Amino acid sequence: MKANVTYWLDETAARFPDKTAYADEKKEITFGKLRTQARRIGGELALRGLFKKPVAIFLEKGVDVLLSFMGTAYSGNFYSPIDVDMPGSRVDKILEVLQPEVVITTASLKEVFSQYAYEGEFLLLEEILTEAETEQDSAEEGKAVQAEKGCAGGEAREEALEAARRKGVDTDLLYVLFTSGSTGVPKGVTINHRAVIDYIDWVTETFEITEKDSFGNQAPFYFDNSILDIYSALKTGATVYIVPKNLFAQPVLLLEYLKEKKINTIFWVPSALIVVAKLKAFRNVDLTDILKRVLFCGEVMPNKQLNVWRKFLPDVQYANLYGPTEITDACTYYIVDREFSDEEALPIGFPMPNTDILVLNEKDELVQGDEAGELCVRGTSLSMGYYNNPEKTREAFVQNPLNQAVPELIYRTGDIVKYNERGEILYLSRKDFQIKHMGHRIELGEIETAVSSLEEISQNCCLYDEKHQKIVLFIEENLDKAYINEKISHLVPEYMLPNKVIVVDKMPINANGKIDRVKLKELI
Repeated sequence: MKANVTYWLDETAARFPDKTAYADEKKEITFGKLRTQARRIGGELALRGLFKKPVAIFLEKGVDVLLSFMGTAYSGNFYSPIDVDMPGSRVDKILEVLQPEVVITTASLKEVFSQYAYEGEFLLLEEILTEAETEQDSAEEGKAVQAEKGCAGGEAREEALEAARRKGVDTDLLYVLFTSGSTGVPKGVTINHRAVIDYIDWVTETFEITEKDSFGNQAPFYFDNSILDIYSALKTGATVYIVPKNLFAQPVLLLEYLKEKKINTIFWVPSALIVVAKLKAFRNVDLTDILKRVLFCGEVMPNKQLNVWRKFLPDVQYANLYGPTEITDACTYYIVDREFSDEEALPIGFPMPNTDILVLNEKDELVQGDEAGELCVRGTSLSMGYYNNPEKTREAFVQNPLNQAVPELIYRTGDIVKYNERGEILYLSRKDFQIKHMGHRIELGEIETAVSSLEEISQNCCLYDEKHQKIVLFIEENLDKAYINEKISHLVPEYMLPNKVIVVDKMPINANGKIDRVKLKELI
């Protein structure tokens, strides 16, 4: 039984000490060095007397962030990444909620961090890594005992790390990731080791991930999609290449990067896949013998763009994963196993093993037939709640209404779904996006799916103008409302046709790679 994800690193470093674990544009690190340097960081945290405490990571996206994650996990503490480009007001709000005991950063970024309301301790990465490199060099010269214990503080660090491991249990927190809050205060989603271990066991078994695989990471490390890349590699010995962010605006160069690095597995948000399909990059770069798996999660993947991928790369395994941050990245999945027309919705599929999905109607009863309801989840994957926010935790994590015998929490996702005739779950819309228009209950996501089927449309987003009671459609193409409504009139009833169309030069994308609905709302 593993109570901490770092057991994976111990085992993988023993199997593949010289194999590249993580690589960015400037640096790569082997599993052997990752373990040595992470334990050096963890030992420093443990020697400071920290256990089960929040550690903020303030670094540029790259290998050093992942190294800091592992060091924090070794020490029995939990990490929370803060992006260096995040707005200052948001950072201050996060710090107010998190109240970290220490911030891992560099000397130069420490100066940047001084603008925020933080008066705690710092751990400067370059100082720790210089000492760790010295110890690693000693080990490579056959002086392993000296490296571990002979240097100043080495023995004390090892003892502190072992003490932390003995005290740790699998329900201890591994990380806190901050999502947007409806009140303007970010919510810190807490995830423990057991949830990540359960999830990654499923990922690696289902998709048969081994040390021969390589991931092309797209997701920011403060976004839960990154968990699949990071920890699948840690468990199996696969390699993660951190794809340069600028390449996602240059599809041909992006595909050339995948080919050069021999990346065979990607787990991206649909927006990134849509751009590649839209600009027909496959005509310039052949990935037939390279790409093996295309996984996606985070928002709806239109079949129109997925069909482009499937046309050019028919032998790739495609899978739609679904789940909010509060459920350790995903709780349902659908491995694409049949053809879909452009106007059809792609299922989110079936519950993952050890996960139970409850689709509840407004009476908190299980839905019947094709009745729509709110998707709720129970199981190991659930977050332990929102950090330092008991009120929001009580709203989202509630007693299972179907079980009054013992305490049993479920998470209300706020997503509206239904079952199709195959027993697959279909995502319809956010509960927040369910509107009452002309006396009808309407899921805005259903309109978006219809519009996505049009050949001319790349991306679209539907919002509701409550003041004027109008359905507003945002698109990038210069098409008028009459044309669009005529084209989708056979897919949705008349009362669901957009009342207004707004053309934008480019669909705004938020930091997680999803369509930024907040910015679009400002244009209404």
